[in-house]
Amino acid sequence: MDFQQPANANSWRAKIQRMGGFLSSMVMPNIGVFIAWGLMAAFFIPTGWTPNKHLNELVPPILNYLLPILIGYTGGYNVYGKRGGAIGALATMGVVVGADITMLIGGMIMGPIGAILMKKIDELFKGKVKPGLEMLVDNFSLGFLGFAIALVGFVAVEPIFAVILSFISGGVDWLMARNLSPLTSIFVQPAQVLFLNNAVNHGIMIPLGTQQVLETGKSLLFLVEANGGAWVGLLIAFSMFGTGMAKKSAPASMLIQFLGGIGEVAFPYAMIKPITILAPIAGNMTALAIGQLFGGGTVGAVSPGSFLALLMMTPRGNFVVNIAMYASAVLVSFLVGAFFLKLSLKKDLAAEAEAESELALAGADGSTVEAFETAVPEPIVTENVVPTGKMIRNVIIACDAGMGSSAMGASMLSTKARKNMLEVTVKNVSVDSIPDNADLIITNEILLERVKGLTSDRQVPILTIKNFLDNSEYDRFIKFIKETNGE
Repeated sequence: MDFQQPANANSWRAKIQRMGGFLSSMVMPNIGVFIAWGLMAAFFIPTGWTPNKHLNELVPPILNYLLPILIGYTGGYNVYGKRGGAIGALATMGVVVGADITMLIGGMIMGPIGAILMKKIDELFKGKVKPGLEMLVDNFSLGFLGFAIALVGFVAVEPIFAVILSFISGGVDWLMARNLSPLTSIFVQPAQVLFLNNAVNHGIMIPLGTQQVLETGKSLLFLVEANGGAWVGLLIAFSMFGTGMAKKSAPASMLIQFLGGIGEVAFPYAMIKPITILAPIAGNMTALAIGQLFGGGTVGAVSPGSFLALLMMTPRGNFVVNIAMYASAVLVSFLVGAFFLKLSLKKDLAAEAEAESELALAGADGSTVEAFETAVPEPIVTENVVPTGKMIRNVIIACDAGMGSSAMGASMLSTKARKNMLEVTVKNVSVDSIPDNADLIITNEILLERVKGLTSDRQVPILTIKNFLDNSEYDRFIKFIKETNGE
């Protein structure tokens, strides 16, 4: 098993990924509530499917109070458990009350800050409280801190947030008023390839888009990052003009992207041939231009970014334009991707044929298996970790959000483990939630730096995966587990 030098866990990419992962970890657990609110808005607001003045009274309070407080609680909980969640919710309430705009970003900031302060205060009292008084001290310390932080949030922080959010919203409105929203694709699609999709969507687009819904009944911002058509088009191009494993796995990836909206299965294809990133950029730019011109948009977050989720969040009167946005993204992305893939098709096929002939020649002397194992690169393993030192029982597959690609990977690896009669438990989690009892961590190679930074104090092997649909990847993991366990 080859070892590599440790990746730089403090690189700009790892830092941005950590920040994006932290933001998305506050939104993702509550995305179902966002969808519920979106459905209420789709039906009951004055421009909805079934306008209802009485039932519409639910829509603004859920947006202005419940959603920010849920995010603040989740952010606090992620930092300091239930106690952090309680103070995070209270801290968020301070910036929510009296605000003229939705304070989702306020919850993302005040929730974790409140939890960090609570944790510091508890550390000051640790070991200094007489037995029997612990509950009293815990309750009053939280009460006094909550009293102070809610007042500070209401009096000082809320006006600052209001100015910042108004500035950001004004910038977005400026872009849209000048029909420049398609230019965001130049940054959004490359960010997706770096697995920053959740940071862009949940940290920026959803908070701003949610505010726009109250004003206009829909928002195009929900489709800046979440229009999966751009990636479906690229996958179709790979399935027709790709080579090797990329060509074989692209149809299945396309189906998963179209129906399930799991973008992580599509992003690696742009890394296989980086020039093809221009395809989803062009596709998304075209879709946003159509949406800008004809008033496209949805009433809530399109998460996951599947075609079905897009239809569910589409308001009355917008089906034609939203479907046109999706279809145009598919078509343009396919054409651009096919152009670049066809340019190098002969060269790629020649290289593939040469590799196959070398394998055939190597097999002539009975060394086919050895040659195959040499030709297929082993998963990356962190340096200074000896993979044979501990039995592997708990396998963790980690992705950015812990829901899409990692869930699919955990299912595939569990199936292979059962067939090979391996007594291992396979779980999928977000990168920021990797448990301490992990015996083996599997993650996408783009997230390797971030995983190393979060697990630098543990002696645990880390393997990387490029394509979550590639069976040979899981065969190598099974082989690694067997060798480590001495089977």
